Amino acid sequence: MEPDEIKEAVRKTYSKVAERDTSCCDQPAQTSSSCCGPTEAKVTTVNIAEALGYDTEGMPVSATESFAGCGNPVALASLKEGEVVLDLGSGAGLDMFVASKKVGETGKVIGVDMTPAMIEKAKKNAEELGITNVDFRFGDIEDMPVDDNSVDVVISNCVINLAPNKAKVFQEAYRVLKPGGRVMVSDIVLSKTLPKEVSDEVVTYTGCIGGAILDEEYLQHMRDAGFENVEITSKAGESLHGAYSAYVAGRKPE
Repeated sequence: MEPDEIKEAVRKTYSKVAERDTSCCDQPAQTSSSCCGPTEAKVTTVNIAEALGYDTEGMPVSATESFAGCGNPVALASLKEGEVVLDLGSGAGLDMFVASKKVGETGKVIGVDMTPAMIEKAKKNAEELGITNVDFRFGDIEDMPVDDNSVDVVISNCVINLAPNKAKVFQEAYRVLKPGGRVMVSDIVLSKTLPKEVSDEVVTYTGCIGGAILDEEYLQHMRDAGFENVEITSKAGESLHGAYSAYVAGRKPE
């Protein structure tokens, strides 16, 4: 498929997730390394979030029912009071709400998502929680509606693998980060090349597998964008096809 076709397929899939007509976990060919978290069991998205270390107490059901992450980047991002955080592919807002508590009233969390239904759901969730230091923006993570040098930390949870042009995503992340800013994302990467019949399937692409790239290629995109100290800090749940969930970190030079 062409990049625009891929984006439209992703948008349609996650619109359904936002509306709870389906979940990425309901799609066929899901493995232990998927946007459904490190498990092959049929469990709820709330249980998946809790298994990944999220404290869901007090969160509205609508903030967790559309959760489609493969990790918990906020937990490892070492967020500080007053920081500005950017969440790529913010979905229904769970990572943003957790981050908003850590940065406090003097901080801010910006979420960029290309699915209008997810943006609307996240806004309603924020209103229900009474959270005001969040900003939801409709946009493409390959062309972010965010100012240059304006963000302290970039996080993302199983979204960059869905972008057709991952190199552009990291170039954009580098652009918006302040000097010394950092990236902490959880994502699906590969230890070996996917069979063509898997990578060519739309359902495996929207399910976070088909669009995944080799781990070293992923890291190289970050280095090429200008990031330093780039590394995979931990990994989990490798599938038969070599897809696994990874925490990836990097820093923009001072």
